[in-house]
Amino acid sequence: MDLDSLSVLMIWTAIAIYVGAFICFAFDLARRSQVASDEKLAQPELVLAGAGAGAAASASAGTGVGAVSPTQGAAARFVMARVGMALTVLGFAFHLGATILRGIAAERVPWSNNYEFAMTGTVLIIAVYVAVNIKLDLRYLGTFIMGLMVVLLGGATLTFYVEVAPLSDPLKSAWLVIHVFVASLSTAFFALSCALSALQLMQSRRERFVAEGSGKNRMRFLTTLPDAERLEALAYRFATIGFILWTFTLIAGSIWAQDAWGRYWGFDVKETWTFIIWVLYAGYIHARATRGWRGNRAAWLSIVGFSAVIFNFSIVNIFFKGLHAYSGLN
Repeated sequence: MDLDSLSVLMIWTAIAIYVGAFICFAFDLARRSQVASDEKLAQPELVLAGAGAGAAASASAGTGVGAVSPTQGAAARFVMARVGMALTVLGFAFHLGATILRGIAAERVPWSNNYEFAMTGTVLIIAVYVAVNIKLDLRYLGTFIMGLMVVLLGGATLTFYVEVAPLSDPLKSAWLVIHVFVASLSTAFFALSCALSALQLMQSRRERFVAEGSGKNRMRFLTTLPDAERLEALAYRFATIGFILWTFTLIAGSIWAQDAWGRYWGFDVKETWTFIIWVLYAGYIHARATRGWRGNRAAWLSIVGFSAVIFNFSIVNIFFKGLHAYSGLN
């Protein structure tokens, strides 16, 4: 078995592990829903217990035992979230190993065509997600991130895979290392922002139903997550980091275009879509910071921005012809 075949085997192993992680995170959401339901059922009991708090306090004074609520001291232990994160790290190890082996087999950086870019881009999404969890507990995003990984990486492996091939002349540049890597890294931050924005929309809907006294919303796991305002703040933070990296991507691409084709900008379809993405996120950041675009409007703009990133990577690369036709597909 050559290195490229071993790389493909490791990719499918990583995908299988990611599926396991997705299932664990899905069970975690179910567990969160159960915890939320138990707490809701316990509320009437807590009210009744509070009515006799004085008598309970006097009765327990002599024994040194105080009244304990049904949920006090029994904080929910989201075990499946920890298992899901462990599987995520294990899948990342296989995923990273497959990416490195592909680079060794090709004797260059592994991001010169659609398959390799998908491999590298998704491994960076997982890397950023795992790294962020060291400081912030974002395990509740696991279902969204793992689902995205299975779809993107599995789909790319099935449809975009090509054998190792030499670089075309325009790609023989140091800018290939810098430009594409930074674009992939910015995509990772945009993916986290999109996932948080999707949760924000769901949380905002739940909070609206609660305010109206309606019981329509049945996604009770949302009660164990941060509120919509906190989710929006996190999404904005990640989108801002991604936007800074995407701005560098746009500038580096122009410099590379000057070296390769003798002009900084030529309205090639790939260049145009890269600029459209930049405008979308610039509008999102500007509108939220200066125009007070908060809540659902900001969340939808974040989701539209990431959808444009995926469109640029998939549809534009495959179906639109131009100077950036490096998908590797015939």
